[in-house]
Amino acid sequence: MAGRVTLVDLGSGACVPCKMMQPVLEAVSARYGGRAAVVFIDIRKEPDAAKAYGIRLIPTQVFFGRDGKEAWRHEGYLDEPGIAAVLDRLLAE
Repeated sequence: MAGRVTLVDLGSGACVPCKMMQPVLEAVSARYGGRAAVVFIDIRKEPDAAKAYGIRLIPTQVFFGRDGKEAWRHEGYLDEPGIAAVLDRLLAE
């Protein structure tokens, strides 16, 4: 992740708010194309990721700056304008 602004969304295909995040993540991925990476991790399929990221509830979005360090975290559904605000800030740094 270092060298690129990254959003990691951790959730599950079975969770309603996580399902609501899917079109948002697709839109953000298309909007930020080569400028930021958007990654979805299904913690039911990859339970070790939940431990590694310290997930307490899903969905959780973890934003990383270009330096690879966590810059911001949000728990629950986050809409496209909310995600865009964080990514724009990180891309401007």
